[in-house]
Amino acid sequence: MSSSTATKVGHGLAKVLGIKLQYRNPTGQEDLARGESVYSVSTADTFVEQEPTSVEWIRQIAPTPHTFINWAYDLFPFTHWIGRYNATWLVGDLIAGITVGAVVVPQSMAYAKLALLPPQFGLYSSFMGVLIYWFFATSKDITIGPVAVMSTVTGTVVTEVIKKLPEYKNDPNVIASALAVIAGAVICFIGLIRCGWIVDFISLAAISAYMTGSALNIAVGQVPALMGITGFSNRDATYKVVINILKHLGRTKIDAAMGLTALAMLYMIRSGCNFGARKMPQRAKMFFFISTLRTSFVILLYTLISWLVNRHHRSKPIFSILGTVPRGFKNAAVPTVNKRLISAFANQLPASIIVILIEHIAIAKSFGRINNYTIDPSQEMVAIGVSNLLGPFLGAYPATGSFSRTAIKAKAGVRTPLAGVITALVVLLAIYALPAVFFYISNASLSAVIIHAVGDLITPPNTIYQFWRISPLEVIIFFAGVFVTIFASIEDGIYTTICISVAVLLFRVVKAKGRFLGKVKIHSVIGDHMMDQHGTFGPSDPDKSTRNLFLPIDHNDGSNPEVEVESPYPGIFMYRFSEGFNYPNANHYLDYMVATIFKQTRRTNPASYPKIGDRPWNDPGPRRGKPVPIEPDRPTLKAIILDFSSVNNVDITSVQHLIDVRNQLDRYAAPDTVDWHLACINNRWTKRALASAGFGFPTPRGDAPAFERWKPVFSVAEIGGVHSAAAAAEYDVNEKELRRQRTEEGRNYSIGGNKADAIAHGPDSASSTSGSDIGQQLENSKAYGLKVPTARVAAINGLNKPLFHTDLTSALQSAITNVEMRGEGGIAKGVGTQGV
Repeated sequence: MSSSTATKVGHGLAKVLGIKLQYRNPTGQEDLARGESVYSVSTADTFVEQEPTSVEWIRQIAPTPHTFINWAYDLFPFTHWIGRYNATWLVGDLIAGITVGAVVVPQSMAYAKLALLPPQFGLYSSFMGVLIYWFFATSKDITIGPVAVMSTVTGTVVTEVIKKLPEYKNDPNVIASALAVIAGAVICFIGLIRCGWIVDFISLAAISAYMTGSALNIAVGQVPALMGITGFSNRDATYKVVINILKHLGRTKIDAAMGLTALAMLYMIRSGCNFGARKMPQRAKMFFFISTLRTSFVILLYTLISWLVNRHHRSKPIFSILGTVPRGFKNAAVPTVNKRLISAFANQLPASIIVILIEHIAIAKSFGRINNYTIDPSQEMVAIGVSNLLGPFLGAYPATGSFSRTAIKAKAGVRTPLAGVITALVVLLAIYALPAVFFYISNASLSAVIIHAVGDLITPPNTIYQFWRISPLEVIIFFAGVFVTIFASIEDGIYTTICISVAVLLFRVVKAKGRFLGKVKIHSVIGDHMMDQHGTFGPSDPDKSTRNLFLPIDHNDGSNPEVEVESPYPGIFMYRFSEGFNYPNANHYLDYMVATIFKQTRRTNPASYPKIGDRPWNDPGPRRGKPVPIEPDRPTLKAIILDFSSVNNVDITSVQHLIDVRNQLDRYAAPDTVDWHLACINNRWTKRALASAGFGFPTPRGDAPAFERWKPVFSVAEIGGVHSAAAAAEYDVNEKELRRQRTEEGRNYSIGGNKADAIAHGPDSASSTSGSDIGQQLENSKAYGLKVPTARVAAINGLNKPLFHTDLTSALQSAITNVEMRGEGGIAKGVGTQGV
């Protein structure tokens, strides 16, 4: 079927269904097409902007075979760089991998305690996390494994499920593995459909509050184990644990000697290394590795002390020790996932997923910026999802990115994600070679390791102060999240901060306030020669020409209040949308605009209501017997200029509100109508929507055709190429050069030739005869085509929508020109622009 036949069929179907194809076309004109005489400037090319179509939109978003190929290729980012792997990269990865491995072994066993699991499950999670992640990673720095907050959340899930399903009391690892599988599947699915952008709804204030509150919760919860205090639950709300610690402080045991001294040593080593690095910068790398390995050193030292103390008291140790850790993967099995188990922890699943995503994506983005590379959030979701899907087959529980180990890995000089394989080998060695040593690890020392690790997650006061300087409201959100975490739970703190952040975002969108703009004439000057002693601009001004700048009339943008902002023109208003223009905020925007216009203008026809009964109830007018006030000092409404620079999309509701306001203001300005000029529209679909509603071209007045009373003002620019002003200037330069060469040739010839030849070929003769052949040479030049170039310009915006303007200046020029034309009674035939 040809396009013309399809068009006829479509028009016939529209007529049958009662669809108006020229819906709200106030001009009554047919669509303008190239070739119609609408812009009669001899040196300008016409431009008719074509509206976007639904087919075009579908083509833009529809996947192609090449899209699926790229999608499959991007699922395995290691294929992008593995072929270029070299010895230099290997050295960096070896150092970083071994360093992280030495840190992750003691940390993972400590975090397993937070998850209420035996210590070997922490090792399993560490091994599987770093082994699987590098296949799918877009970050070289991230280290996947057990972390304090996720381990605490897992422990909460285990506790809740055991209450509902007591048969899992002796197999808490089954619950943790099932949680990892389900959470991993959900996260992997989100990544596969490339919806990683959803994490952007979690603000930095929410992340910081979650980190700080969780760190306080975990640190306080480890104090009883650090001090050897028993008799109460350390998984209650943080404030309850603090109260119970103070109540039972007298029950402190000798474990406190192992825990407090280990904690003090960890901080002393770090402080000493930081001090040494500042004093001896040339040895900063050495101090870094000493500081990094402090956890392993302290654990080994206190394990040695524990062995010396408890080697003859294995059955009844003097202080709490870790105990037997099985060698190898004794808990490798297919994870148990059933409906009853999923139902038991379903209410905790959202919090678990959020924790995994917050920690991983936030850390990955942060280190990507620090080390100058970009991560793909969707691909990172695939990586973390697959790691949690496959890890439980060897006994792993939920894992995510670790802030402390990632920082260590980055500072150790990691080069590629393959360093995770080196870390996996270190963990594997520990699983098979060190279980006998693990038996004597002090639980109090492990608690010291946890407290020391989570201490870095607390947001420092200086950062909070910077938050306050940037956005005081978000500091309130931060403290709200921290307090809820302390007095309720980590999960409630997460929900609180996210919900409040989203509510604030919606409030800002709904209550977005537009600004009325005024005009200021400005010009640029050199900073050290701005004004002379009389307060006027000095002679060193590099640009004497002035230009218009449009500022908010109320100076709420922070501009100098002493600078007087002029009204654009009596009866013309410029209004700027501040945060988009969609259905949530359209009514608030336009109510404020209309109310301000009513306050600053008067009705065009004060006698529009001849009888009192004709007046609406909300505008009853003056009291009986008193005349209607004329208010001659106020102008009548003539035109409105809308600045769409902050608007990307519009919708049916917002456009309908705009239509209603247009009709309302037309009644207010009757018998005249209000001109609507729209500037800085950045989206073709927005132009299409507004044009469909009748915006973008003049409104008819009375019985006169629309274009008989309209004088359009268009913005034009040079076309470029052989018709540009640059090409014309180059042509002039070349012509002068050829003339100069001919003159020189004539002079040289006159010196070397005879007198007759000199007269025949003298300078005057050369210059007089050069005109024709120089022009001929230039015309024959391939650089300029067949004729001498002239500077040509073309309209920037489509001529078929003359009220859509490139900028505010052209919009204001057009509005003023037509207001003054109507005021003088002039009628512009057609839409030519000569003389404008």
